[in-house]
Amino acid sequence: MFISLEGIDGSGKSTQARLLAERLRDRGHEVVLTREPGGSDGAEAIRRLLVEGDPDRWSAETEILLFNAARRDHLERTIRPALERGAWVVTDRFADSTRVYQGATRGELRGLVDRLHELVIGREPDRTIVIDMDPAAALKRGLARGSGEDRFEEFGLGFQEKLRAGFLALARDFPERVRVVDGMADAEIVAARVAEAL
Repeated sequence: MFISLEGIDGSGKSTQARLLAERLRDRGHEVVLTREPGGSDGAEAIRRLLVEGDPDRWSAETEILLFNAARRDHLERTIRPALERGAWVVTDRFADSTRVYQGATRGELRGLVDRLHELVIGREPDRTIVIDMDPAAALKRGLARGSGEDRFEEFGLGFQEKLRAGFLALARDFPERVRVVDGMADAEIVAARVAEAL
């Protein structure tokens, strides 16, 4: 299976992706744990352009193009080869993040996002888990990390609230694929909820 974890910044996606990969490996599966933007050499180079620097560094349209370039490289070099050899792929973000971040919150660009996805990616995860969390708590957690990759957190609480609404709307738009999991609990409790959602 190809599984993506989505949600606002600081919601615990990376932790849950790691815990899910460990759970699947314990069951005897080969698992490729990856992330976006990133997950391949070319995509990691593009990642630095996207997540570091001034919040107004790029227009939303430029971000969409950069994310799709990174995602295409990730798909070609990491995701497809793993799935073709029978491995499971667990990714911390995929195309739904672009739909929400650039398509729903930074202008009316969802149509452009969807058209580009269809043209250059053409693949959805088999299951997407949205880790839902209070935006104020998630923002505090995300900024506390001090990772240097907080360009999107710097847009502030209002932006995170729009993101949350966008991810919850995705679950309504794609009910056959997207599941929402309450992320307001200890990591192990949330991990059990993620496993149940699969």
